[in-house]
Amino acid sequence: MKKLIAVLTTIFLTGCSVFGLRTADQPSYQVLNDYGNIQIRHYPDLLIAETEIVADYKNASTQGFQRLAGYIFGNNQKQQTLAMTAPVIQEQQTETLAMTAPVIQQKSEDRWLMAFVLPKGYLLTTAPIPNDKAVTIKELPDKKVAVIQYTGSLCESGIEKNAGTLSIWLNQQGFKALSPARSAAYDPPWTLPFLRHNEVHIDIE
Repeated sequence: MKKLIAVLTTIFLTGCSVFGLRTADQPSYQVLNDYGNIQIRHYPDLLIAETEIVADYKNASTQGFQRLAGYIFGNNQKQQTLAMTAPVIQEQQTETLAMTAPVIQQKSEDRWLMAFVLPKGYLLTTAPIPNDKAVTIKELPDKKVAVIQYTGSLCESGIEKNAGTLSIWLNQQGFKALSPARSAAYDPPWTLPFLRHNEVHIDIE
């Protein structure tokens, strides 16, 4: 099954983007403020398929993608194929240290969340139920999000660098962050770095 999913993933990605250019549908959002490579957006409610992976960034990316791709390729109770959307969201999990003021969060180096946004039209009650218990379907409420856009390779160091830049900018502008930074990837892995559209998102008040 794993080999089949890996093959289907390759075929799917090749069909979607032969030249490494994004073609998948994207969730709608409203741009509230535009500061060049940084935007403040409002996202409506979104339905996602999410999985947690215990591994380093590279292996988590591979394992998470194949697990979620299995779900949309038919590894669900309806054996239904769902359309792929962009971006693919990946977030490093954090651990909360108790008895501090304010609460401090520290990185947990080997736990990651990855999510696919499900196509429009699905509800929590109508989305196919995953066969893999490691995949869960969740509804995210509407939110205001600060977004920094960048090109280049999608790697852990690039994510951390841009997350740091966005966090500093939010502090300088007086915005209150409500979530850890998360990566949003819009392109297949073989896309030339200068053509890539990468983002880091942080929920804000």
